[in-house]
Amino acid sequence: MLRDFLGPEAFEIGIIRYLKRYSYQNTVNSHLWESLTDICSSDALDEGRMKHTEFCSKHKLQSGSSKWYSDDELDVRAIMDTWTLQEGFPLVTVEVKGREIRLSQERFLRTDNPSLTEGFLWQIPLTYMTSASNTVHRFLLKTKTDVLYLPEDVDWVKFNVNMSGYYMVHYAGEGWNSIIKLLQYNHTAISGNDRASLIQNVFQLVSVGKVRLDTALELSLYLSKETEIMAVTQGFGELVPLYKLMEKRDMTVLENQMKGYIVDLFRNLIDQQEWSDSGSVSERVLRSYLLLFACVRNHPPCVAKATQLFNQWKDSDGTMSLPVDITMAVFVIGARSPEGWDFLFEKYRTSLQMSVKSRIKSAMTVTYLQDKLKWMMEQSLHGEVMKTQDLPDVVVSVGRNPHGYKLAWDFLRANWHTLIKKFDLGSHSVSYMVIGVTNQYSTREMLQEIRSFFDSLMEETGSKMRCIQQTYETIEDNIRWMDTNLPLLQAWLNKHQLRRPHEDL
Repeated sequence: MLRDFLGPEAFEIGIIRYLKRYSYQNTVNSHLWESLTDICSSDALDEGRMKHTEFCSKHKLQSGSSKWYSDDELDVRAIMDTWTLQEGFPLVTVEVKGREIRLSQERFLRTDNPSLTEGFLWQIPLTYMTSASNTVHRFLLKTKTDVLYLPEDVDWVKFNVNMSGYYMVHYAGEGWNSIIKLLQYNHTAISGNDRASLIQNVFQLVSVGKVRLDTALELSLYLSKETEIMAVTQGFGELVPLYKLMEKRDMTVLENQMKGYIVDLFRNLIDQQEWSDSGSVSERVLRSYLLLFACVRNHPPCVAKATQLFNQWKDSDGTMSLPVDITMAVFVIGARSPEGWDFLFEKYRTSLQMSVKSRIKSAMTVTYLQDKLKWMMEQSLHGEVMKTQDLPDVVVSVGRNPHGYKLAWDFLRANWHTLIKKFDLGSHSVSYMVIGVTNQYSTREMLQEIRSFFDSLMEETGSKMRCIQQTYETIEDNIRWMDTNLPLLQAWLNKHQLRRPHEDL
């Protein structure tokens, strides 16, 4: 953000100046901010002086409108102190009224307590573009509210271009409707990063009550045309947690409606994927993500192809080389049958490649077979057939499995005292298991059950651990979210259901 604020050349010159001036010395924050302020003043900088002089000559010729600031306003320390000396980050609300853009800022926080969001003020380097041109405009928001004036009327405005700033954006009034129209009819007018940031912002704003869920879902409809990895994975990252909450409420019909909606959104993109390792790094990452999701969600072409490849791999006794990008999808389908799961475990036990063992272990935790899931956790705890160091990942993965989440919670409770001896009370591994097993619950009954268990512990056995309080807060957030949004979700899915629901795991 600071590099974008100053410009790449100015930022580089300031960093060189800082390193040269304070080489072999101790420094504090203010030294860095001073070095990045007024970089065109004369100093003793020898290294890089030619570049420094050229930049400053050009800098003097710039008009005020092409810079963030007028020469007497730049104070890097004042700006950065608002980011480094207070917690959290800001939410910028944008409302377009004719040629005016009305701006306001507040702390972004999921809370009903106003005292936790009052008294915060940032100096925010804003970037924005409009329907009128591709030019990136800049403005330093230094006050609680401010107004920008546009030279002409615009159809839409997009702030935080390319996600260069650490702030959320809420488009008030008709702002989100304008963004939805843009994405539906001309989504490539903005970059893949910008589309990803819009997806992330709108769903996060649902969680704090700034935007209705049906507005966020309307925006997600454009994803049927999306091909960029950042936007696609962000779409999955916001939509998948919705049905994960339902899996732990036994809401099969609505859950499968949501899963079917996501599959239908990405159906064309999934069907375009090759079962190989070809393409760029981003194309390969996207392929691996899409094919795994499609197979887990029982997309018939994916299941058929993965079954065929798994059988061929199994018939070769595991010697056939599978493309790396598709191995998780193939292994997940293979792990659904007892014979396939046993074969995968044998390969896990004998393989010397840690990357292969890791993928096989992950695939085995996605199986339907509850006896296998329970056995994996028990064996990881004992540490003979499976390594104890793998236990946290195994428990959390089983907890995310709709056929295993109850097993994971029961295992965590039954073996709590053993676990805190093996991994130490307060360790990352214990916190990871507690949060990972419980963070998708969203019912008051389950919250009470979890509270009862942890309240029964003594302080020396973990009753005061921070992760336990985080667990309560997360489940309470989930309950509030479901209470507010479940009726909206049901109504919206009934209205927009593209095809019949898909059978799930």
